[in-house]
Amino acid sequence: MDTFLAAAIEEAKKGLATGGIPIGSVLVLEGAIVGRGHNQRVQKRSPILHAEMDCLNSAGRLSAADYRRTTLYSTLSPCDMCSGAILLYHIPRVIAGENRTFRGPENYLRSRGVQLEVADDPDCVRLMREFIESNPALWNEDIGV
Repeated sequence: MDTFLAAAIEEAKKGLATGGIPIGSVLVLEGAIVGRGHNQRVQKRSPILHAEMDCLNSAGRLSAADYRRTTLYSTLSPCDMCSGAILLYHIPRVIAGENRTFRGPENYLRSRGVQLEVADDPDCVRLMREFIESNPALWNEDIGV
């Protein structure tokens, strides 16, 4: 398994262990993780702290040139909000752990030049399927249903 996707999965497990939704993300620049995050909507009562947003926040301010050399790893296909941040900061590459349980605007990201790859990782699928089965109301709230 890709070590950066494995790091995102560890973030997802941190989120689950603290009562949240098991989605994790890492931002990679020049082969090093510069930001980590996990969904913290429940823990911090936040409407915006999806894993990708938490990850970008933890990376701090990067230069526009730095963002253009990053890869964002997320255990789940990014939603509309997180895709907007990817486009805003011109992050050129996204690796999504899976898109079976939720599919964000992947074709739109690709149409805007983002290289988006879906790993279809079984651990990512299992984490989300188990969570959704056990917590359907919380999951629906997270994705705005």
